[in-house]
Amino acid sequence: MHYTVCDYILDVFQNSVEAGASTISVEIIESPDTIAVTVTDDGPGMTAETQQKVLDPFYTDGEKHPGRRVGLGLPFVKQTADQTGGEFVLSSRLGFGTTVSFVLDARNLDTPPIGDVARTVRSLMCFDRPYEAVIRRTRRDGATYVVSRSELIDALGELESLESVVMLGQFLESLESGVSPGLD
Repeated sequence: MHYTVCDYILDVFQNSVEAGASTISVEIIESPDTIAVTVTDDGPGMTAETQQKVLDPFYTDGEKHPGRRVGLGLPFVKQTADQTGGEFVLSSRLGFGTTVSFVLDARNLDTPPIGDVARTVRSLMCFDRPYEAVIRRTRRDGATYVVSRSELIDALGELESLESVVMLGQFLESLESGVSPGLD
């Protein structure tokens, strides 16, 4: 199992990037009772047969990670949702993309902590491939923010240098804390 909910988010998002999605949206809604996450992409999608296979921890297509004999990401997400009284939905259509949604009962003792959302969102923005990412986050206190990769690149110039990544991290931490100084 993963240590935090953010670990699951990063894993599902990375699947979308590696599948070649050009646009990936993530919604993270945290309330006192639940943690709800939806990751939607416009990647190649999957057949109904492949959707069943990817929920088997001993299945991997062998293409993204040659030599890997297991694919644990989605099976772990589903297992955590099932074990904590939550929900898990995998929806995909070949040629039209994939959506992974899960809701965890935040009050369940076995639900992992949310983790470091700012650090995770920073990681989501910094994969070395061309893609657009839009993250919509609702914090436990009800405050909401939206960030997109293209807007961040416009503001920072790029997301490869240490200086830009540090500034991005500070900006995201300010959004998480509710004190937003901006990127300038």
